Order: sequence, then C-alpha cells, then structure tokens
Amino acid sequence: MNKIVDTPQAAVATVTDGQTIALGGFGLCGMPAALLEALLDSGATDLHIITNNCGPADSAVTALLRAGRVSRVTGSYIGDNPVFLAQYLQGSLRVDLVPQGTLAEKLRAGGAGIPAFYTPTGVGTAVAEGGIPVRYTPEGTVAEYSAARQVDTIDGRACLLEHSLTADVALIRAEVADTLGNLRFHSSARNFNPLCAMAARVTVAEVVRVVDAGAIAADDIHLPGVFVSGVVELEARMYKPIERLRTTYPQVRRTITESCAS
Repeated sequence: MNKIVDTPQAAVATVTDGQTIALGGFGLCGMPAALLEALLDSGATDLHIITNNCGPADSAVTALLRAGRVSRVTGSYIGDNPVFLAQYLQGSLRVDLVPQGTLAEKLRAGGAGIPAFYTPTGVGTAVAEGGIPVRYTPEGTVAEYSAARQVDTIDGRACLLEHSLTADVALIRAEVADTLGNLRFHSSARNFNPLCAMAARVTVAEVVRVVDAGAIAADDIHLPGVFVSGVVELEARMYKPIERLRTTYPQVRRTITESCAS
C-alpha cells in the first residue's frame, strides 16, 4: 500500500504519446512543476492537456508547448501567454475553450462516472451556438469551429448539454501526503487538483512533505488515497514564483521575491 515513488522521472514513466493529461493548478498556484519538468524530459509527445490555463510564458506547461509536445489543450482561457497564443493562431495547437465553472464540473462529473450534464452557463453565446475557433491553418484562417451544443428547456430554463471529461493521467501538487496517498492541499492551491485526480485513471502527486499513514487527521484529508497512484516527495522546497507582482515600494517587492525562493 506504500505509494511513495522515488523520483518525478519514475512517476511519469508510464506516460505515453497521445495520452490525455489533466493538470491541477491555477496558473502557477498548485501547478505540479516538478512532474511537468520530468514529463518534458520523458519525451512523450502528441499530448492532450486539460488545464484551467497554461500560466505565464515561463511556466512548466509552456515549456511543454514550446518543445512541441502538446497537440491539444482544453482550458478556460489563453490569457497573455504568447507561446500558447502563437501556436493556437498558427495552427499547431487545437484549443477547446470551456467556461471555467463548466470545466470544473466536466472534470468532477467525469470522476463521478456521469457522462454528461445540463448547465445554463453558455446559453445564448457561442459556447451553445458553436462557432468558436478550435483550430487555425498556418495561414491564419479558421480550419475548424466548435460544434453547437444540444439545448433543452428544464424547469422553464434553457440549458445546454455538456459532456464530462476524463484523462489517462493526472499530475497534481499537494502540500502533505501520507504513505497511503491521502493528500492535504495548501489553501487556494487546492483549486483544480482534486478534480483532476478523480477524473483520471492514474494520478501522481508531487508533495512538499510525506508523513506516516494516520498522521493526517481524517477531517484534514482533502483527497483520499484511493484516487492517488503515486506520490513524489520534493527534495527541496520548490521556488514558488508570483505570476504578477504588484507592490508600491521596491523594498517590499524585493522582500516578497526573496521569500518565494526560500
């Protein structure tokens, strides 16, 4: 029952070309950077990434994009990531844009074994009617648009049908794990991590600290070990960059930046 894996490289060794990978995290918060670096080193390609967003240009997800390892992204927005945007507009990347709450529910439903669900989110927009560019040609013209969703009236309210999402592998990040794979996340780093874990056939977590089984109080377990296949303890506390630092005084900015590296 011990689920501890020695290295990030060993943890992602089973990932193969063409698989769907669900990534926990929101931008840089809760993103499994060590596992993503190991995935980059593994050489796996033609990957379908499910993530809320790919983060800034220096994120670990962007490194996969820059290396040409990703062929499709399902996420809620592109943001100001120039690599992500360029590959989308140049036709090398298929992008399925999903409202953020709907994306979370698609993963939750997938993990619960629910194949599809109705939601009022997106009714009356291009999400329901179709027409969102999914892929461009290298010349910059639209090669494929999103399809229209089925819309039905439920209790007098128009709702569209959304299909759930599942993944071959989930890569997530937690603060504490026990040897059985039970996880506790830190504050908002919890975000999409549990949802991705439950929606995947295989889940690997990178964690800051591993404790003995039973050391995490039952009420403090955010994700039961039944959803976790392997756990990697980070050798050192990872650098936690701030995506957009906004302070008034330079000294405060320096202090925050230095504390992120500690």
